[in-house]
Amino acid sequence: MAISERALLHQRLGSQLPIEGDLTPVSALPERLLASWQRSEEYGVSVEDVEPVFTGTFDQESLFFQCGREVLTDLHRTLAAEPISLMLTDAEGLVLNRLSGDHSLLRALDAVHLAPGFAYSEREAGTNGLGLALADRVPTLVRAEEHYSLSLCTYTCAAVPVLDPRTGRLEGSVNLTTWSSSSSELLLALAQSAANNTAVLMLARSRGRSPRPTPRGEVFRVETARLEPGSGTLRSLSTSWTSALSLTKTALAAGRVVAAVGEPGSGRSTVLAQAERETRPRERILAASPPAPQDVEAWLSLWTPELGKPHTAVVLCDVDALPAWVAERLRDLVLHAGGPVPFSMTAERFEDIPAALASLVDTVVQVSPLRDRPTDVLPLARYAARRARGRDVDFTPAAQRALADYGWPGNVEQLHRVVKDAARRTDVIDVGHLPGELRSGPGHRLTRIEAFERDEIIRVLARPGISMKAAAAELGMSRATIYRKIAQYGIRTDG
Repeated sequence: MAISERALLHQRLGSQLPIEGDLTPVSALPERLLASWQRSEEYGVSVEDVEPVFTGTFDQESLFFQCGREVLTDLHRTLAAEPISLMLTDAEGLVLNRLSGDHSLLRALDAVHLAPGFAYSEREAGTNGLGLALADRVPTLVRAEEHYSLSLCTYTCAAVPVLDPRTGRLEGSVNLTTWSSSSSELLLALAQSAANNTAVLMLARSRGRSPRPTPRGEVFRVETARLEPGSGTLRSLSTSWTSALSLTKTALAAGRVVAAVGEPGSGRSTVLAQAERETRPRERILAASPPAPQDVEAWLSLWTPELGKPHTAVVLCDVDALPAWVAERLRDLVLHAGGPVPFSMTAERFEDIPAALASLVDTVVQVSPLRDRPTDVLPLARYAARRARGRDVDFTPAAQRALADYGWPGNVEQLHRVVKDAARRTDVIDVGHLPGELRSGPGHRLTRIEAFERDEIIRVLARPGISMKAAAAELGMSRATIYRKIAQYGIRTDG
């Protein structure tokens, strides 16, 4: 959507939003905001709803978190009666904590996922205060309709980045959020004061102390399966996929627990998420991955509040990797959640699912590997390219043949990774933009030297207009040797 169209959409929907005053004309927006809107559009952020990533554990003993929490706790005591939410985020926009005495504001922020554990960077949530402050590394105030997503237009956010006073490294931000109808005159000044106090406290406490890294493994994320019009849609796929999707939708509509099984990367969590979206369009879908051993307790503690929230469904990925005792405790949480919980899971084989969770399964859906769904390759490739580029990307006939002929041992996940990497570099993907293995036919497993030699030949031959004589000279081989190597490695030379 072009920026002018984005502004027009705001104008058309403005009467439906509880915002006081007139909406800001797009021409009156500051240059930074216009640039942020453009980036949000290129990232593919939804205009209507925010769908940020929900991540699990973080380092609560980091100097930044300890100092920032102390500063915000003190500030909160003076603002407890005000409709303001105070937050810390890390450098990637992950919300680390949240303080507010206004329960209606907290409930509203939950609805847009502006809550601890959710990543609210510009890439995930579009133009917003904390995302733009982190992107530009300057204090930022984003009011009401200046947000890219319409679902955020009822808020005004002020955020200030916090830098490590010793190294200058970006540690995160202080973010203050209030209703868009409330006065915001002092909001940025308060955020600036809190950020400065955090940096001063970090400096005072850092004498002789080395900063610790902030390890974090994904636990929850908001699972999406966007169904876009035009090329690259997830609707125009093979009978094998649509049958699995139909079976999943029927089971979910009947309130059954579904286990999607198949090879990793084949689209198991996607079929569950897409079925959830089509069966219960308003559901908030969280996808959970098994935690590291040291994070199990923190991981389990996240489930109770999430399972109790309305309109929330949970997809537990790779459940076959859970230890039996963790599966038993999770089963107990699900069974004692106070009502039926939309809950599904993925595994490579049903027999590998821990018994405690297997007992909950009502329906098993088999998701075929991508090599058994060859007609899905090009639609999925176009979809991945569009998501990476923000617009349709063309594939040359040679690239299409290379993609369709490859066996994809890493399934859809590998295909998306390969295509996204190529799409970020060009508007027309040719074989020269694809990894060497996609241009080689089947054969014995190559040694590292053979793989290097094959890739060098492919790189040189992919150059537009190069003759075999010139290629031979550049590679230091005779033309006869090159022809022999092309046959040996199964290299496609069609353009």
